Amino acid sequence: MYLPKILEETRIEVLHDLIRSHPLGTWVSADMAELNVNHIPFLINDAAGEFGTLIGHVARANPVWNAQASAIPSVIVFRGPQTYITPSWYPSKHQHGKAVPTWNYAVVAVHGVPEFIDDQDWLRAHLSSLTDTHEAPQALPWKIDDAPPDFTEKMIAAIVGVQIPIQRIEGKWKVNQNRSDSDKMGVVAGLLGKGDDDSLAMASLVRQRIQG
Repeated sequence: MYLPKILEETRIEVLHDLIRSHPLGTWVSADMAELNVNHIPFLINDAAGEFGTLIGHVARANPVWNAQASAIPSVIVFRGPQTYITPSWYPSKHQHGKAVPTWNYAVVAVHGVPEFIDDQDWLRAHLSSLTDTHEAPQALPWKIDDAPPDFTEKMIAAIVGVQIPIQRIEGKWKVNQNRSDSDKMGVVAGLLGKGDDDSLAMASLVRQRIQG
């Protein structure tokens, strides 16, 4: 990933927080013939390994878990807030006109070699953890035991677990670091005016880069 130093985010807790809040990873792996792209919701265990471990599952019918793929490094990209930035929000644009549009975003790229797990007890525990995590906001959280046991066993038999110990993790926060504080404040005001979720989240990230 092209990563100018000014855009680099290195704090592990910040990188893990983005993965937790945007858990659908774009997983790029390779076999002998081509690149494969899968979109998998991952959990992250920050206590497993130096940089943590991603945990998920795939359909048994998905060729990503074949023997060739299991020995080849992968990259998984998690995309956080992103939005277009108009130069009209910069006070400096109105002073000298030397400004162009840009796109702000926050992303995390995880590198590691996948390990596949074909164990029913492990998969049941993983699915319970996954659903407990994402059902927590619901008024009446769904539990894995809510489904008939024979149905659940059939569903579990159709998947394979995957864990990816993180060998390298990169964060890129493109949030107007190259602009003056007054331009950053203009961006924050513009994003707050838009009011959608991505714009509000990005406004918070830009505001964090304002000095003082």
